[in-house]
Amino acid sequence: MSESLADTLVKGLRALGEDPASHPCETYLWYMQELARWNTAYNLTAITDPALMLTHHLLDSLSILPYLHGNHCLDVGTGAGLPGLILALARPQTHWVLLDSKSKKIRFLQHILLELKPANIELALGRVEDYRPKQLFSTVVSRALGTLSSFYRITAHLRENGAHLLAMKGAYPAVEITELTGVEVNSIRLDVPGMDSERHLIIMK
Repeated sequence: MSESLADTLVKGLRALGEDPASHPCETYLWYMQELARWNTAYNLTAITDPALMLTHHLLDSLSILPYLHGNHCLDVGTGAGLPGLILALARPQTHWVLLDSKSKKIRFLQHILLELKPANIELALGRVEDYRPKQLFSTVVSRALGTLSSFYRITAHLRENGAHLLAMKGAYPAVEITELTGVEVNSIRLDVPGMDSERHLIIMK
């Protein structure tokens, strides 16, 4: 990756209130290189411009770091590992399971883990409705898993008491929030460096 992307990453981390020295920046940039390389054959992301990958994937994922709850986390519909892989690299003291129903995406992540050998990440192939973990999760996150009510419903069997569900959304999902009943909901507007479009994090408890 070019020096300009590295500079953008450092500036972006600072804008998020993070200390770049505490992050594996070289690993982030290597991951982006691999994502771009595999994308030509595996169609893992519609974003192909490296600068946009940095802002719309990497920094977008890192923007929800302050809202992780507990140490046992699940990324539902992780795709190419967004946001779960990035969050796991940023917080190695947390344990993550990256779940996806598409084998080609799990194959890409297997390649990433084979190279990085992180101790805090495991992969799971299958539908969320069928997934039966040995341990329930304190945080369940999704970047693209349908409506809020659907996300809340299909992950009920995966959450420990007091768990937080983190749904990453674009514009404020007012209609979806009204469809939730008996759920404590908190909406946070995210300011992602380099992104002009709206981003919201919906926290359900």
